[in-house]
Amino acid sequence: MAFAVFADGSANLPKKMLSGIQLLPNNYTIDGEPQEYRGDVDDFDGHAYYEGLKNGKQVHTSLLNTELFIRYFEPVLAKGTDVICVVMSSGISGTFNAARIAAQELMEQFSDRFVHIVDSMGCGFGSGLLAVKAAELSSKGMSAREAAAIVDDEVIHSCQYFTVQDLNFLKRTGRVSGMTALIGTALNIKPILYGDSTGHIVASSKVRGRKKAIEGLARKYEEKRIDSVEQKICISHGDCLEDAETLAELVHKVTPGIPITICQHEPFSGSHVGPGMLGLFFRGRER
Repeated sequence: MAFAVFADGSANLPKKMLSGIQLLPNNYTIDGEPQEYRGDVDDFDGHAYYEGLKNGKQVHTSLLNTELFIRYFEPVLAKGTDVICVVMSSGISGTFNAARIAAQELMEQFSDRFVHIVDSMGCGFGSGLLAVKAAELSSKGMSAREAAAIVDDEVIHSCQYFTVQDLNFLKRTGRVSGMTALIGTALNIKPILYGDSTGHIVASSKVRGRKKAIEGLARKYEEKRIDSVEQKICISHGDCLEDAETLAELVHKVTPGIPITICQHEPFSGSHVGPGMLGLFFRGRER
């Protein structure tokens, strides 16, 4: 590898996609009990986790701090290896700023080394697929500075659309107002949400009913996709595998036979979107 690639645990990557990527732990609590998630989504018991949220368990997340980034990056830099790290959106977390401070401090300490923090403007596969891109460039022997420019340019092509089953989880984290959640729930309104160009979660459209929401996600793929050999399509879900498979079938109607990765949505950001979250991630012309 020409340089080391890191991502935080919310990258949502299964083991088959982790080649050349080191994941950083995300800390959170469940009913006050400390938890550490290192991104092992293959081993994550999504059913138990999302059932717990349905039954009222309280999850609180915390950002990755500067000290953690320094602890992981410093030994790599000391060995003479540059670093690219992809983190969750600065629009939803202070993690990016913490990582950027660490990078600045370490480049002062290791003046001949390069550390670059990629603001994914997303979360889950929205940051994970960018880390995969960085690892591919490293495996080809590209320098960290060249690769950093390419990955930064890829951010605008990182399409990530999702819907939720229960608006109250978004209400708890301030993504929608209490009145919006109340009216939306009463009228069975399902928003199609996405990370915009500033990394904030906003509504692209609103439909009535789960079926139309799933169809709406597939339409976003049809409208925005880039057909290329680099296309990677991922679907994450909050313990609703049947809906994820339905979405995959709709995507396959647009591009038959294209590989699709389906897995549970990781617990860190999953606490904010709740059970029934369904997300579609792909490379597109624009967000």
